[in-house]
Amino acid sequence: MVVDDSPDLTEVLCSALVAQGFRVESAADGATAEAVAQNFRPDAVVLDVMLPDLDGLTVLGRIRAFLPDVCVLFLTARDAVEDRINGIAAGGDDYVTKPFSLAEVLTRLRGLLRRAGMARTRNEAALLTVGDLVLDKEAREVTRGGAPIHLTPTEFELLCFLMRHPRQVFSRNQLLEQVWNYDYGGRGHVVELYISYLRRKIDAGRPPMIRTVRGAGYALGPAAERRGAR
Repeated sequence: MVVDDSPDLTEVLCSALVAQGFRVESAADGATAEAVAQNFRPDAVVLDVMLPDLDGLTVLGRIRAFLPDVCVLFLTARDAVEDRINGIAAGGDDYVTKPFSLAEVLTRLRGLLRRAGMARTRNEAALLTVGDLVLDKEAREVTRGGAPIHLTPTEFELLCFLMRHPRQVFSRNQLLEQVWNYDYGGRGHVVELYISYLRRKIDAGRPPMIRTVRGAGYALGPAAERRGAR
Protein backbone atom coordinates (compact mmCIF):
# COMPACT_ATOMS: atom_id res chain seq x y z
CA MET A 1 0.00 0.00 0.00
CA VAL A 2 1.25 3.48 -0.92
CA VAL A 3 0.24 6.35 1.38
CA ASP A 4 1.17 9.84 0.17
CA ASP A 5 -0.76 13.07 -0.35
CA SER A 6 0.95 13.83 -3.68
CA PRO A 7 -1.17 12.35 -6.52
CA ASP A 8 1.74 12.45 -8.97
CA LEU A 9 4.16 10.68 -6.64
CA THR A 10 1.54 8.11 -5.69
CA GLU A 11 0.80 7.33 -9.34
CA VAL A 12 4.49 6.89 -10.15
CA LEU A 13 5.10 4.61 -7.16
CA CYS A 14 1.99 2.51 -7.79
CA SER A 15 2.82 2.08 -11.48
CA ALA A 16 6.37 0.99 -10.68
CA LEU A 17 5.19 -1.51 -8.06
CA VAL A 18 2.52 -2.98 -10.35
CA ALA A 19 5.14 -3.38 -13.07
CA GLN A 20 7.20 -5.42 -10.59
CA GLY A 21 4.31 -7.80 -9.88
CA PHE A 22 2.87 -6.26 -6.71
CA ARG A 23 -0.85 -5.79 -6.07
CA VAL A 24 -1.19 -2.18 -4.92
CA GLU A 25 -3.73 0.05 -3.19
CA SER A 26 -3.18 3.68 -2.23
CA ALA A 27 -4.41 6.38 0.13
CA ALA A 28 -3.86 10.15 0.34
CA ASP A 29 -4.40 10.65 4.07
CA GLY A 30 -4.10 8.79 7.36
CA ALA A 31 -7.77 8.01 7.95
CA THR A 32 -8.17 6.55 4.46
CA ALA A 33 -4.94 4.59 4.84
CA GLU A 34 -6.25 2.92 8.00
CA ALA A 35 -9.53 1.97 6.30
CA VAL A 36 -7.80 0.65 3.16
CA ALA A 37 -5.33 -1.37 5.22
CA GLN A 38 -8.21 -3.00 7.13
CA ASN A 39 -9.62 -4.38 3.87
CA PHE A 40 -6.48 -4.80 1.74
CA ARG A 41 -4.25 -6.35 4.45
CA PRO A 42 -0.97 -5.29 2.79
CA ASP A 43 2.36 -7.05 3.35
CA ALA A 44 4.16 -3.70 3.12
CA VAL A 45 3.30 0.00 3.36
CA VAL A 46 5.19 2.86 1.73
CA LEU A 47 4.19 5.63 4.13
CA ASP A 48 4.73 9.38 3.92
CA VAL A 49 5.54 10.93 7.29
CA MET A 50 3.72 14.21 6.55
CA LEU A 51 0.03 13.65 5.76
CA PRO A 52 -2.84 16.18 5.73
CA ASP A 53 -4.67 14.79 8.76
CA LEU A 54 -2.37 12.52 10.74
CA ASP A 55 1.39 12.14 10.82
CA GLY A 56 2.84 8.93 9.51
CA LEU A 57 3.99 7.77 12.93
CA THR A 58 0.39 7.84 14.19
CA VAL A 59 -0.83 6.01 11.08
CA LEU A 60 1.83 3.37 11.60
CA GLY A 61 0.68 2.79 15.17
CA ARG A 62 -2.93 2.37 14.10
CA ILE A 63 -2.12 -0.05 11.25
CA ARG A 64 0.25 -2.09 13.38
CA ALA A 65 -2.57 -2.55 15.91
CA PHE A 66 -4.26 -4.99 13.50
CA LEU A 67 -1.31 -5.83 11.19
CA PRO A 68 1.58 -6.32 13.63
CA ASP A 69 3.90 -7.89 11.03
CA VAL A 70 3.40 -5.40 8.19
CA CYS A 71 6.65 -3.96 6.74
CA VAL A 72 6.80 -0.16 6.69
CA LEU A 73 9.05 2.01 4.55
CA PHE A 74 8.81 5.69 5.52
CA LEU A 75 9.02 8.44 2.90
CA THR A 76 9.86 11.94 4.05
CA ALA A 77 11.32 15.26 2.96
CA ARG A 78 12.99 15.51 6.33
CA ASP A 79 16.60 14.41 6.48
CA ALA A 80 17.51 15.26 10.06
CA VAL A 81 19.01 12.40 12.06
CA GLU A 82 16.41 12.94 14.79
CA ASP A 83 13.55 12.45 12.32
CA ARG A 84 15.04 9.21 11.07
CA ILE A 85 15.54 7.97 14.62
CA ASN A 86 11.93 8.83 15.52
CA GLY A 87 10.62 6.94 12.50
CA ILE A 88 12.60 3.80 13.29
CA ALA A 89 11.81 4.07 17.00
CA ALA A 90 8.10 4.25 16.18
CA GLY A 91 8.36 0.88 14.44
CA GLY A 92 9.30 1.78 10.88
CA ASP A 93 11.48 -0.81 9.17
CA ASP A 94 13.32 1.56 6.85
CA TYR A 95 13.47 5.21 5.84
CA VAL A 96 13.90 6.92 2.43
CA THR A 97 14.39 10.66 2.11
CA LYS A 98 12.78 12.62 -0.73
CA PRO A 99 13.83 13.01 -3.49
CA PHE A 100 14.59 9.34 -4.04
CA SER A 101 14.99 6.95 -6.96
CA LEU A 102 12.34 4.34 -7.75
CA ALA A 103 15.08 1.71 -7.89
CA GLU A 104 16.02 2.50 -4.29
CA VAL A 105 12.43 2.19 -3.07
CA LEU A 106 11.94 -1.13 -4.89
CA THR A 107 15.22 -2.52 -3.60
CA ARG A 108 14.47 -1.54 -0.02
CA LEU A 109 10.96 -3.02 -0.22
CA ARG A 110 12.25 -6.33 -1.55
CA GLY A 111 14.82 -6.39 1.22
CA LEU A 112 12.18 -5.78 3.89
CA LEU A 113 9.89 -8.47 2.50
CA ARG A 114 12.73 -10.94 2.16
CA ARG A 115 13.88 -10.41 5.73
CA ALA A 116 10.29 -10.77 6.90
CA GLY A 117 9.93 -14.03 4.97
CA MET A 118 7.09 -12.61 2.87
CA ALA A 119 8.66 -12.18 -0.55
CA ARG A 120 7.75 -15.63 -1.82
CA THR A 121 4.26 -15.85 -0.35
CA ARG A 122 3.42 -12.43 -1.75
CA ASN A 123 3.93 -13.44 -5.34
CA GLU A 124 4.24 -17.16 -5.97
CA ALA A 125 4.31 -16.54 -9.73
CA ALA A 126 7.73 -14.96 -9.27
CA LEU A 127 9.20 -18.34 -8.28
CA LEU A 128 10.03 -21.13 -10.70
CA THR A 129 11.02 -24.52 -9.31
CA VAL A 130 12.22 -27.60 -11.19
CA GLY A 131 13.61 -30.33 -8.96
CA ASP A 132 16.09 -28.70 -6.60
CA LEU A 133 16.58 -25.74 -8.96
CA VAL A 134 14.81 -22.53 -7.88
CA LEU A 135 14.65 -19.24 -9.81
CA ASP A 136 13.26 -16.03 -8.27
CA LYS A 137 12.30 -13.71 -11.12
CA GLU A 138 11.81 -10.63 -8.93
CA ALA A 139 15.03 -10.95 -6.95
CA ARG A 140 16.82 -12.38 -10.03
CA GLU A 141 18.33 -15.11 -7.88
CA VAL A 142 18.98 -18.76 -8.73
CA THR A 143 19.81 -21.59 -6.35
CA ARG A 144 20.27 -25.33 -6.74
CA GLY A 145 20.06 -27.44 -3.64
CA GLY A 146 20.14 -24.16 -1.70
CA ALA A 147 23.49 -23.09 -3.17
CA PRO A 148 23.46 -19.73 -5.03
CA ILE A 149 24.26 -19.71 -8.75
CA HIS A 150 25.40 -16.47 -10.35
CA LEU A 151 24.17 -15.93 -13.92
CA THR A 152 24.60 -13.21 -16.51
CA PRO A 153 21.39 -11.50 -17.72
CA THR A 154 21.24 -13.62 -20.89
CA GLU A 155 21.92 -16.85 -18.99
CA PHE A 156 19.18 -15.89 -16.54
CA GLU A 157 16.62 -15.25 -19.32
CA LEU A 158 17.47 -18.53 -21.07
CA LEU A 159 17.15 -20.51 -17.84
CA CYS A 160 13.92 -18.72 -16.96
CA PHE A 161 12.38 -19.71 -20.30
CA LEU A 162 13.44 -23.34 -19.96
CA MET A 163 12.14 -23.52 -16.38
CA ARG A 164 8.77 -22.11 -17.43
CA HIS A 165 8.45 -25.14 -19.75
CA PRO A 166 10.03 -28.09 -17.91
CA ARG A 167 10.69 -31.26 -19.93
CA GLN A 168 9.63 -29.51 -23.16
CA VAL A 169 12.15 -29.73 -26.02
CA PHE A 170 12.98 -26.49 -27.87
CA SER A 171 14.97 -26.16 -31.07
CA ARG A 172 17.76 -23.62 -31.45
CA ASN A 173 15.46 -21.59 -33.69
CA GLN A 174 12.71 -21.51 -31.07
CA LEU A 175 15.12 -20.45 -28.33
CA LEU A 176 16.50 -17.67 -30.52
CA GLU A 177 12.98 -16.38 -31.14
CA GLN A 178 11.87 -16.61 -27.50
CA VAL A 179 15.02 -15.50 -25.65
CA TRP A 180 16.97 -13.41 -28.17
CA ASN A 181 13.95 -12.23 -30.19
CA TYR A 182 15.41 -12.78 -33.64
CA ASP A 183 15.20 -15.40 -36.38
CA TYR A 184 17.60 -18.29 -36.84
CA GLY A 185 19.76 -16.84 -39.61
CA GLY A 186 22.71 -19.11 -38.84
CA ARG A 187 23.02 -17.91 -35.25
CA GLY A 188 22.51 -21.34 -33.68
CA HIS A 189 26.00 -21.23 -32.23
CA VAL A 190 24.80 -18.52 -29.82
CA VAL A 191 22.28 -20.94 -28.30
CA GLU A 192 24.85 -23.72 -28.09
CA LEU A 193 27.31 -21.38 -26.41
CA TYR A 194 24.84 -20.24 -23.74
CA ILE A 195 23.57 -23.77 -23.14
CA SER A 196 27.18 -24.75 -22.42
CA TYR A 197 27.52 -21.79 -20.04
CA LEU A 198 24.38 -22.86 -18.18
CA ARG A 199 25.55 -26.45 -17.94
CA ARG A 200 28.80 -25.38 -16.32
CA LYS A 201 26.90 -23.42 -13.69
CA ILE A 202 23.73 -25.46 -13.19
CA ASP A 203 24.98 -29.02 -13.70
CA ALA A 204 28.65 -28.79 -12.66
CA GLY A 205 29.33 -31.51 -10.07
CA ARG A 206 25.63 -32.40 -9.90
CA PRO A 207 23.26 -34.79 -11.68
CA PRO A 208 22.54 -33.07 -15.03
CA MET A 209 19.25 -31.28 -15.61
CA ILE A 210 19.87 -29.79 -19.07
CA ARG A 211 19.76 -32.37 -21.85
CA THR A 212 20.34 -32.35 -25.58
CA VAL A 213 17.82 -34.20 -27.72
CA ARG A 214 19.72 -35.10 -30.87
CA GLY A 215 18.16 -33.55 -33.94
CA ALA A 216 15.48 -31.77 -31.90
CA GLY A 217 16.96 -29.31 -29.40
CA TYR A 218 17.29 -28.82 -25.65
CA ALA A 219 15.17 -29.40 -22.57
CA LEU A 220 15.43 -28.98 -18.82
CA GLY A 221 13.94 -31.34 -16.27
CA PRO A 222 14.44 -32.76 -12.76
CA ALA A 223 17.66 -34.72 -12.54
CA ALA A 224 16.14 -37.67 -10.64
CA GLU A 225 13.35 -38.01 -13.16
CA ARG A 226 15.82 -38.02 -16.04
CA ARG A 227 17.84 -40.84 -14.44
CA GLY A 228 14.65 -42.83 -13.98
CA ALA A 229 13.73 -42.31 -17.65
CA ARG A 230 16.98 -43.91 -18.75
